[in-house]
Amino acid sequence: MARPDLRIRDPLRAAVLALTVAAAGWAGWGGWSWYTAAHDDAAAYARERDRVLAAGEQAVLNLNTLDHRDITRGLDSWADSATGELRDQLVDGREEFERQIQRAKTVSSAKLLSGAVTELDARAGRASVIIALRITVTAPKGEPARKESRMLGELTRTPGGWKLSALGQAPVGNATAG
Repeated sequence: MARPDLRIRDPLRAAVLALTVAAAGWAGWGGWSWYTAAHDDAAAYARERDRVLAAGEQAVLNLNTLDHRDITRGLDSWADSATGELRDQLVDGREEFERQIQRAKTVSSAKLLSGAVTELDARAGRASVIIALRITVTAPKGEPARKESRMLGELTRTPGGWKLSALGQAPVGNATAG
């Protein structure tokens, strides 16, 4: 039986075949790379870190924003942003907060300057953040008072997502020339 001649004599066909094989190889490699990156533990951890940061930033902004003209919505937002003992403190002190804000007739708002996740234990459902913000308090008379602040927050994963379980001022170090 005669063997067929498998050599390609047309250079155009040879180039098309080579490009087709190269494209198929490149597509296979790209698909495999995408699949492994999408199912990588580091990618899942990064997505969880991003969720923690977004929740922490929003919660800290919520707890530093309150308008005496719409105090119910503001205090509801405080309670919705927190869990555990922090939420208990906010709910238990709600009437006193309301009286203080109504008396002072202030409006406070916060603007996010920056934020970072400082700790994340996704398995245990605990995280810590540091948030820098500018807080503006406007009283009925006078100019608005602005203050930049760094807040440390602890978050806990709940069925409703990540929520603040503790919040406090970040210590500011005093650098002295010696």
